[in-house]
Amino acid sequence: MTIGSSIPVLLIATPMSPTQVRRLREAYPGVDIRTSDWPPAEEALAEVDAAVLWTVKPEWLVAAPRLRWVHSGGAGVEGLPLAELAASGVTLTNNSGVHVPNMPEHVLALMLAFARRLPALIRCQTRHEWRDEATHREVFDLEGQRVLLIGMGEIGRGVGQRAAALGMKVDGLRRRDDLTAPDYIERSWQSAALRDALAAADHVVNSLPLTAETRGIFGAEEFAAMKPGAFFYNVGRGGTVDQDAMIAALASGHLGGAGLDVTEPEPLPADSPLWDMEQVIITSHTSGASPHYWERASVLIGDNIGLWLAGEPLRNTVDLLAGY
Repeated sequence: MTIGSSIPVLLIATPMSPTQVRRLREAYPGVDIRTSDWPPAEEALAEVDAAVLWTVKPEWLVAAPRLRWVHSGGAGVEGLPLAELAASGVTLTNNSGVHVPNMPEHVLALMLAFARRLPALIRCQTRHEWRDEATHREVFDLEGQRVLLIGMGEIGRGVGQRAAALGMKVDGLRRRDDLTAPDYIERSWQSAALRDALAAADHVVNSLPLTAETRGIFGAEEFAAMKPGAFFYNVGRGGTVDQDAMIAALASGHLGGAGLDVTEPEPLPADSPLWDMEQVIITSHTSGASPHYWERASVLIGDNIGLWLAGEPLRNTVDLLAGY
């Protein structure tokens, strides 16, 4: 990335702590690191060469003629104007990977909750009802069961590593076949074999981004292909799932349960039947929450500042055509 002869300006308009900003300033005294409330005023963008933002409005690209690098405060970028960024020659990076370990831990919490019948037990606790015999019949062990990871990015790999540590068998489904699968992956499936992979799994974990290719990828045929009684978890994007098809699979009993951190739309409407389904756990898009989120993000941003100054490729560069 080419930087002009004047001192480069980096604007941070996300909730990074003063201590984290100070560390970046100390590490890179040759960069004018500024902060702003959200959203930033357009006049604050006029001299900016790079920015850390939650999102980007197309008009901001006009207001910031020097802008050449944007770091997104989240991992998903489907809501950003990718075509406009590409046309403006702006490099986009994101916080992919910053959500490890909290998102894999969240998925394991959902799996354990289903295995030990915690939702039913908690409901009984609120009614002061002792539930022993039914629970003894319904609980199951995760050890020996098979989990299928749909998406083998940082989150998928984090789930697989932790699931393997619990004695689960781990399969992975990926779009590319030129990458080496981690040692804990027992079987690596290609995208074209999705339904075959689904049929073998006791638990299916979806961490896919939302793109034109992945929108609605889980429909009626995919849920029908799943093993009867299997569990589905979505920590990717709600739009990757045909929600009506999932509800039908749950209502019929074919789908044993669903752990949903994301839905379509968000917030989930109050009249959605998902709220009242006893085999569904809804966690309101909180799997990415962590008290260490911006601490980890600031390390990634700091690394990228160094690469940016050196004119080297940045970490977590988004393919603006593919959308992730």
